[in-house]
Amino acid sequence: MKYTLTFDEYNKALKKNRLLGLTCTGCGEVITPPVMICPACYGKNLEITELKGEGIIQTFTVNFVAAQGRECEVPYTVVMVELDEGPWIMGNLVDVDPAVVNIDIIGKRVKMGETIGTRVFPGDAYSAGDAARPLFQFE
Repeated sequence: MKYTLTFDEYNKALKKNRLLGLTCTGCGEVITPPVMICPACYGKNLEITELKGEGIIQTFTVNFVAAQGRECEVPYTVVMVELDEGPWIMGNLVDVDPAVVNIDIIGKRVKMGETIGTRVFPGDAYSAGDAARPLFQFE
């Protein structure tokens, strides 16, 4: 079985501020990041879809310690966003001081900004190299 969208292709698109997903032609489920089969109906017919990168914060965490082997500024806020198209995706919340982030951000709308779209993080002790992550800001 072959990937319709590989993680490498997904990561390269993110680096160009494009958020890609997959749409199952069998049930209509929208999926991101990429997988081989639809988790809803186990269908194998998936089509690449460009997602808007807009949605609602469902949960978050503030990290005060960087991953082992990764140099980055701490603290930073990681959010799980339920995209308007359906899937949940993890990204960083920017333009908000992590010291003041609290439960009030849950349910707020965010979007990937065109000028800030993504950030490339170097690999850590457990990854296969650098990867892009969406950056979200309040609408």
